[in-house]
Amino acid sequence: MNPHGGPRVNPVNPLEQALHAARALVLADLVAREVADADVVSLVEESVAQRRWWVQQWPEGVEFIAGLVAQDVQDALLERYGRWPLCPVCGSGDPHALDVEPELGPDPHWVCHKAGVKVAAVGALGGAGGGAASS
Repeated sequence: MNPHGGPRVNPVNPLEQALHAARALVLADLVAREVADADVVSLVEESVAQRRWWVQQWPEGVEFIAGLVAQDVQDALLERYGRWPLCPVCGSGDPHALDVEPELGPDPHWVCHKAGVKVAAVGALGGAGGGAASS
Protein backbone atom coordinates (compact mmCIF):
# COMPACT_ATOMS: atom_id res chain seq x y z
CA MET A 1 0.00 0.00 0.00
CA ASN A 2 1.13 3.50 -0.60
CA PRO A 3 0.96 6.16 2.13
CA HIS A 4 -2.25 7.55 0.62
CA GLY A 5 -4.16 4.32 1.25
CA GLY A 6 -4.60 3.17 -2.36
CA PRO A 7 -2.94 0.20 -4.02
CA ARG A 8 0.66 0.68 -5.05
CA VAL A 9 1.02 1.30 -8.76
CA ASN A 10 4.24 0.12 -10.31
CA PRO A 11 5.14 2.24 -13.31
CA VAL A 12 6.06 0.30 -16.42
CA ASN A 13 9.72 0.74 -17.22
CA PRO A 14 10.80 2.15 -20.60
CA LEU A 15 12.07 -1.25 -21.79
CA GLU A 16 8.69 -2.91 -21.21
CA GLN A 17 6.90 0.07 -22.76
CA ALA A 18 9.04 -0.27 -25.89
CA LEU A 19 8.48 -4.03 -26.08
CA HIS A 20 4.71 -3.67 -25.66
CA ALA A 21 4.63 -0.91 -28.28
CA ALA A 22 6.66 -3.01 -30.73
CA ARG A 23 4.34 -5.98 -30.18
CA ALA A 24 1.29 -3.78 -30.80
CA LEU A 25 2.73 -2.21 -33.97
CA VAL A 26 3.70 -5.51 -35.55
CA LEU A 27 0.40 -7.13 -34.56
CA ALA A 28 -1.44 -4.19 -36.17
CA ASP A 29 0.42 -4.83 -39.43
CA LEU A 30 -0.29 -8.57 -39.26
CA VAL A 31 -3.99 -7.90 -38.65
CA ALA A 32 -4.09 -5.32 -41.46
CA ARG A 33 -2.73 -7.92 -43.87
CA GLU A 34 -4.97 -10.68 -42.47
CA VAL A 35 -2.18 -12.99 -41.35
CA ALA A 36 -2.55 -12.74 -37.56
CA ASP A 37 -3.25 -16.43 -36.90
CA ALA A 38 -2.31 -17.86 -33.50
CA ASP A 39 0.89 -19.43 -34.82
CA VAL A 40 1.93 -16.12 -36.38
CA VAL A 41 1.20 -14.24 -33.15
CA SER A 42 3.49 -16.78 -31.45
CA LEU A 43 6.28 -15.60 -33.77
CA VAL A 44 5.75 -12.08 -32.47
CA GLU A 45 5.93 -13.30 -28.86
CA GLU A 46 9.15 -15.22 -29.59
CA SER A 47 10.73 -12.13 -31.11
CA VAL A 48 9.67 -9.91 -28.19
CA ALA A 49 11.19 -12.38 -25.73
CA GLN A 50 14.47 -12.49 -27.67
CA ARG A 51 14.59 -8.72 -28.05
CA ARG A 52 13.94 -8.25 -24.34
CA TRP A 53 17.25 -10.03 -23.67
CA TRP A 54 18.96 -8.09 -26.47
CA VAL A 55 17.94 -4.67 -25.17
CA GLN A 56 18.83 -5.62 -21.60
CA GLN A 57 22.36 -6.13 -22.93
CA TRP A 58 22.28 -2.90 -24.95
CA PRO A 59 19.82 -0.42 -23.34
CA GLU A 60 20.68 2.30 -25.87
CA GLY A 61 18.97 0.11 -28.50
CA VAL A 62 15.52 0.48 -26.94
CA GLU A 63 14.33 2.87 -29.68
CA PHE A 64 15.17 0.25 -32.33
CA ILE A 65 12.92 -2.49 -30.92
CA ALA A 66 9.88 -1.96 -33.19
CA GLY A 67 11.91 -2.26 -36.38
CA LEU A 68 13.81 -5.27 -35.09
CA VAL A 69 10.65 -7.13 -34.05
CA ALA A 70 9.13 -6.36 -37.47
CA GLN A 71 12.24 -7.77 -39.19
CA ASP A 72 12.28 -10.84 -36.92
CA VAL A 73 8.65 -11.62 -37.73
CA GLN A 74 9.20 -10.98 -41.43
CA ASP A 75 12.17 -13.40 -41.44
CA ALA A 76 10.25 -16.07 -39.51
CA LEU A 77 7.27 -15.76 -41.87
CA LEU A 78 9.55 -16.08 -44.90
CA GLU A 79 11.00 -19.32 -43.52
CA ARG A 80 7.58 -20.81 -42.71
CA TYR A 81 4.97 -19.26 -45.01
CA GLY A 82 6.39 -16.93 -47.63
CA ARG A 83 7.05 -13.27 -48.23
CA TRP A 84 5.34 -10.72 -45.99
CA PRO A 85 4.22 -8.01 -46.26
CA LEU A 86 3.71 -7.96 -49.99
CA CYS A 87 4.18 -4.60 -51.66
CA PRO A 88 0.86 -2.81 -52.24
CA VAL A 89 2.51 -0.17 -54.45
CA CYS A 90 3.80 -2.17 -57.40
CA GLY A 91 0.87 -3.48 -59.39
CA SER A 92 2.85 -5.42 -61.97
CA GLY A 93 5.80 -7.79 -62.02
CA ASP A 94 6.68 -10.42 -59.49
CA PRO A 95 5.15 -9.95 -56.04
CA HIS A 96 7.80 -8.82 -53.59
CA ALA A 97 7.99 -8.04 -49.91
CA LEU A 98 8.55 -4.67 -48.33
CA ASP A 99 11.68 -4.05 -46.27
CA VAL A 100 12.07 -2.34 -42.91
CA GLU A 101 14.20 0.80 -42.88
CA PRO A 102 16.27 1.77 -41.15
CA GLU A 103 17.51 -1.72 -40.37
CA LEU A 104 18.78 -0.49 -37.03
CA GLY A 105 17.32 2.86 -36.15
CA PRO A 106 14.35 4.73 -34.75
CA ASP A 107 11.06 5.42 -36.58
CA PRO A 108 11.01 2.24 -38.73
CA HIS A 109 9.05 2.21 -42.00
CA TRP A 110 8.03 -0.40 -44.55
CA VAL A 111 9.78 0.54 -47.80
CA CYS A 112 9.51 -0.70 -51.38
CA HIS A 113 13.01 -0.63 -52.84
CA LYS A 114 11.71 -1.43 -56.32
CA ALA A 115 9.61 1.75 -56.44
CA GLY A 116 11.88 3.65 -54.05
CA VAL A 117 9.07 4.74 -51.73
CA LYS A 118 8.15 4.61 -48.06
CA VAL A 119 4.88 2.70 -47.92
CA ALA A 120 3.94 3.05 -44.25
CA ALA A 121 5.37 3.31 -40.77
CA VAL A 122 5.69 0.00 -38.96
CA GLY A 123 2.26 -0.45 -37.40
CA ALA A 124 0.44 1.53 -40.10
CA LEU A 125 0.13 -0.98 -42.97
CA GLY A 126 -3.65 -0.88 -42.55
CA GLY A 127 -3.71 2.53 -44.19
CA ALA A 128 -1.30 1.58 -46.99
CA GLY A 129 -3.73 -0.34 -49.20
CA GLY A 130 -3.22 -3.85 -50.48
CA GLY A 131 -4.78 -7.07 -49.31
CA ALA A 132 -3.85 -10.36 -47.75
CA ALA A 133 -0.32 -11.64 -48.17
CA SER A 134 0.56 -14.79 -50.06
CA SER A 135 3.82 -16.46 -50.98
